[in-house]
Amino acid sequence: MKALLCKQEGTPESLVLEELPEPTPGPGEVRVAVRHVGINFPDCLMIEGKYQVKPPFPFAPGGEFSGVVSAIGEGVTSVAVGDRVAGGSGHGALAEALVVNAAGLRKVADGMPLAVAAAWNTTYGTSYHALKQRGQLKPGETLLVLGAAGGVGLAAVELGKAMGARVLAAASTEAKRQAALEAGADEVIDYSDGDLKEKVKALTDGRGADVIYDPVGGPLFDQCLRSVAWNGRILVVGFVGGDIPKAPINLILLKGCQVVGVFYGAFTGRERAADAENWRELNALWASGAIRPKISAHYPLAEGGKALRALMDREAIGKVVVDL
Repeated sequence: MKALLCKQEGTPESLVLEELPEPTPGPGEVRVAVRHVGINFPDCLMIEGKYQVKPPFPFAPGGEFSGVVSAIGEGVTSVAVGDRVAGGSGHGALAEALVVNAAGLRKVADGMPLAVAAAWNTTYGTSYHALKQRGQLKPGETLLVLGAAGGVGLAAVELGKAMGARVLAAASTEAKRQAALEAGADEVIDYSDGDLKEKVKALTDGRGADVIYDPVGGPLFDQCLRSVAWNGRILVVGFVGGDIPKAPINLILLKGCQVVGVFYGAFTGRERAADAENWRELNALWASGAIRPKISAHYPLAEGGKALRALMDREAIGKVVVDL
């Protein structure tokens, strides 16, 4: 089988396409013939050695996939050969075959294209957990989404609307703001000049946003603290902006607000029943047409590095997917 390998810390351009033996599933495991891989920001950090998980070299990046079950290990009864499945693997998905624990797989809903199934697990799973469990977003509240045209950002825009919120979407280019409007945002904000606070205040009659979804971090986090409403919640989702900010805790006190961490990977392992319920609700939202994951670009496996580069350079709108 072919696999796109990271052999040392480096850039997307340093990934190498090689032939490897096809893996065999052990007890409780499943081998999946991978069809599509959704690319996420942790994939980029992992090949640079900047992610909290550091697989031994060589490894194939890619932690979100869809495909067809090609073999099952002893004791597996939840899926069968031929089933269409999707899941998360942490890494290893940029390969023609992948062995994973059967418990980490979900069957793909009837009618859902496999490419879509590979493009929403991480983004919609993260954003729904963030808004539902961590932000406790309520109908009628105002949600501000930063990085609103990225994978998790667009998911948060769609889900915020589906949950009954008024959604303000902040993005740095006209094309990204247009994508957020198409996803259902009520208002868009250009934050390329770094001035977020006054624009949010103008759109909320000086009150601020009840919930702020922040996958960007960096200097914008300080702007979030100044833009949040009394008793508001700021959701710390990630740091695609580069720097990890240091919070001025006096503002947290003065705003009576909460700064809430969102770690979706840990949630799926620690709270399996809640995660399963989330996915029942997400599948229902997809079936109703309330959410439609956006894939802006497809790449073949040999050009998987270009998919990671598009994400690193913040060129992607929605998700980029590698097709096998």
